[in-house]
Amino acid sequence: MKTMIAIAALLLAGGAAHAQDLKKDGGVLVTGSGMTVYTFDKDTAGSGKSACNGPCIQNWPAVAAPEKVAAPYSVVTRDDGSKQLAYKGKPLYTFVQDAKAGDRSGDNFKDVWHVVKD
Repeated sequence: MKTMIAIAALLLAGGAAHAQDLKKDGGVLVTGSGMTVYTFDKDTAGSGKSACNGPCIQNWPAVAAPEKVAAPYSVVTRDDGSKQLAYKGKPLYTFVQDAKAGDRSGDNFKDVWHVVKD
């Protein structure tokens, strides 16, 4: 609970509620509903861009960003103009094959997708 409060405190008021509900579960970053959050090796930290577009984004939905965030979070503007939340400069995603909270079937998928750990 303390970890969830600390992460929520980092994200300032406004924007998508699910982005503000990020928390740690078992040392892994998850959404407020418990869905695992991932990063993609093809994304360059700090570039402000996502390398996951087209069919990729259908399988790896972007975590929507609130209007304002605080470090270690930032916002990436996607090619379609939508705002995606990033952690330590890396855009954040969920995985459509994770059927329920706690699933981590995308971890190490094709050796380029990874759960977010501290």
